[in-house]
Amino acid sequence: MTAIRPHRVQAAPLTELVAGLVLSGGNDAEVWIDDITLDSRDVTAGTLWVALPGVSSHGAEFSEAALASGVAAILTDEDGAGILHDVEVPVLVSDHPRRDMGLIAARVFGNPAEKLTVMGVTGTNGKTTTVALLESALAATGMRVGTIGTIGFRLGGDELPSARSTVTTPESPDLQALLAVMRERGADAAALEISSHAMVLERATGMVCDVAGFLNLGMDHLDFHGDQEKYFEAKASLFTPDHARAAVCWVDDLHGARIAERARSAGLHVVTVGTGDDVDARLSRWEPVPPLGGRAMLCLHGWDMPVEIALPGLHNMIDAVMALVMADAVGFPTQQTLAGLRDAQVPGRMQLVDLGEGAPSVIVDFAHTPQAVAASLDALTQSFDHVITVLGCGGDRDREKRPRMGAAAAKYSHLLVVTDDNPRTEEPGSIRAAMLAGTGQSKGEVVEVAGRGSAIEHALSRASAGSVVAILGKGHERGQQVGRNILDFDDAVEARRAWSRNTEGRPG
Repeated sequence: MTAIRPHRVQAAPLTELVAGLVLSGGNDAEVWIDDITLDSRDVTAGTLWVALPGVSSHGAEFSEAALASGVAAILTDEDGAGILHDVEVPVLVSDHPRRDMGLIAARVFGNPAEKLTVMGVTGTNGKTTTVALLESALAATGMRVGTIGTIGFRLGGDELPSARSTVTTPESPDLQALLAVMRERGADAAALEISSHAMVLERATGMVCDVAGFLNLGMDHLDFHGDQEKYFEAKASLFTPDHARAAVCWVDDLHGARIAERARSAGLHVVTVGTGDDVDARLSRWEPVPPLGGRAMLCLHGWDMPVEIALPGLHNMIDAVMALVMADAVGFPTQQTLAGLRDAQVPGRMQLVDLGEGAPSVIVDFAHTPQAVAASLDALTQSFDHVITVLGCGGDRDREKRPRMGAAAAKYSHLLVVTDDNPRTEEPGSIRAAMLAGTGQSKGEVVEVAGRGSAIEHALSRASAGSVVAILGKGHERGQQVGRNILDFDDAVEARRAWSRNTEGRPG
């Protein structure tokens, strides 16, 4: 399966596509371009191939495949130009190839963001939920909505199959092509997750959001950014005129208050959301609605309106009101968007797994930061008297958060089962040990069970009809990375299998 591309792309001369960009190299031969890609395997005649440095090699080293497929021209950096010195197609050299790639990609696909209402969401936790809630809210107004994020691509409620990883925000050629596909298939609006990686790597360049929303900033991705302030700056860079026309910021998080001030100074229309008296949209009177729902009041434009959702926890209510206010900021009618939120569900986010009558409740959730773990489990304690948690941490990622995740899970769990997530190339036992190091103050029981499937089965064997088993960390994922291999693994499926095994032979 190749990358998603629109059926109709109007080929354009390369000189037109790069007009105004500071590039060197090339030659006098005019070529026409109808596609742009980073992947040499996706090159066809008429493609502008972008060769960038990677972790262990430079993309230019794969030019043989691109040339054999009839590549029309190549965009690269100075190092790539040295590798490509003897090729017979135009080679354009940029000091900022990722930025230029995004700008060119938007032009290749007809600047699709300009033909859609584009709503971008960033934050450590809650991006996927907020985008899904935006989809439901806008659909209730009659809009045909496309979504882009960690759990995949959707249009009008249907999945758009693609050959992709779980990268939150696609590289700019694929992102621009995807927006073009959505517009080609009748989309009116697009809601997408915009990660900090995407901002650093210029994936969102060439697209201006009609409104961008900031949710929160927790501890994550420090292995990539280096420290918390650089992580913040990556998020904050979305809220500039190059990337957004309006900003909606949750300002109970002090990082959100900083971003709101910056965005206002940059000339963006800013709407603040929070629980204080000095905000533009005020959330109050949140309360749980057992078993897995919530209600609150939102004061917007001086009017109090009740908000009801079918997701538990204050954090999900915050995501819901952020979706409402973002929709309001670009002119969608609030009474209709409110109705769209009421029964909205999000795959892998507080997802209820039905095991049948007399079984414990099982929740699958993507929570994989200390803040998200605490928020999810705190929400469940509002409705359940006995909470069992299954949690692991990913390998080859931020090590500092592991004991904090263990501590957060232990604080809210009557039984915490520490196990594996995606160990990748690390020794799973060492990851579990780091998590266990944070559980010393636990008032409940903490056990270590190697193997995620075994851990889920152990948790269910200890559960009763009144328990909730929270399986955290992987959510919607349908694979587990062990070493370099991706193994089939779905938390919801494993829970059903484990319950079936646990109940075999029990009296009916």
